[in-house]
Amino acid sequence: MAKKAEAGRASISFKAKAKKKLAGPPSEPVPAPRLIAHYNDFVVPKLKEKYGYTSIMQVPRITKIVLSMGVGDAHENPRKLNTFLDEIELVTGQRPQVTRARVSVANFKLREGMAVGLRVTLRKVRMYEFLDRLLSLVIPRLRDFRGLSPKSFDRRGNYNFGLPDQLAFPELRADRVDFQNGMNLAVATTARTDDEARELLRLMGFPFKNHPVQLIGVEG
Repeated sequence: MAKKAEAGRASISFKAKAKKKLAGPPSEPVPAPRLIAHYNDFVVPKLKEKYGYTSIMQVPRITKIVLSMGVGDAHENPRKLNTFLDEIELVTGQRPQVTRARVSVANFKLREGMAVGLRVTLRKVRMYEFLDRLLSLVIPRLRDFRGLSPKSFDRRGNYNFGLPDQLAFPELRADRVDFQNGMNLAVATTARTDDEARELLRLMGFPFKNHPVQLIGVEG
């Protein structure tokens, strides 16, 4: 009984020490992404005015961004898959998930459970930070870029487009990239129609072909 009591007192004292805060100046709050302020201050009033929304809950918004990459020879070259995992984690700030084959296909020497690619889903603050870098830094660096297609919607308000390779991301250095591969980005919104989703993304700064480009933080 005495040993149990001593063990109980030791565990209690350990927990008390774990809750003790370190002395020091308070940390500064992390500033909110500028795209959130741009959406609340500029995009919402514009959409309300154009479509006649009566409630803030009716205004469409971006819910998530899914970045996916197919790596067909991942089972033959594990180093290639690991390299892409590290690079996507660097540009998104989140570790991707490895996607695996659901069925076996003999013609492609593919077995169920083999790694075939990767994907990462971004939401909330991390999504807005990635989207800001994508619109401000990545897309302008694409070679011979003439605008995004305004027709790549799925009739449910979601938009899909692709990037030819990962070298457009400023976090990656061309002399340190061993493998190049394209990727697909899916932008999910709460819009009821493609027209509303297109106007939402245009106001958020997406450079659609043959549509006026809206600069982030600039009214007009």
